[in-house]
Amino acid sequence: MTADIHVAETTSDPVHPDNRAEAFHGVRAARRSELAEDYVELIAELIHEQGEARPVDIAARLGVRAPTVTKALDRLAREGLITRERYRSVFLTEEGRRLALECRRRHAIVLRFLIRLGLDAETAERDAEGIEHHVSERTLALFAAYADRA
Repeated sequence: MTADIHVAETTSDPVHPDNRAEAFHGVRAARRSELAEDYVELIAELIHEQGEARPVDIAARLGVRAPTVTKALDRLAREGLITRERYRSVFLTEEGRRLALECRRRHAIVLRFLIRLGLDAETAERDAEGIEHHVSERTLALFAAYADRA
């Protein structure tokens, strides 16, 4: 049996090489920001729960070693998302707080959507953690509309 494959001739075709390259670029950009988003979200959570976010607590929650956290925190500080002093707690800047709120909003929408589809809460939570970083605002709006239907 021979499959008949047609190559798209316009860029409006979603599988056209130009569109595929754009999609891959978007995925790479999302992966670069995913780490920062996870960290600021966790820092905000720790501050809310414990009144502070210490590097040792961040490492424990993420299941990584202290040098990994130090490297990530250095990057977040360079990007203007956190402030910190050596051997002290970590604090979110205004920009870091905005990013953490946005991440929390995206996570909540994806979580509600997955649960609405019938996924159990534990799996939905785990999957939402990855999906929230890779979904467009347009898709997120559709997720929210579906999740909020009666």
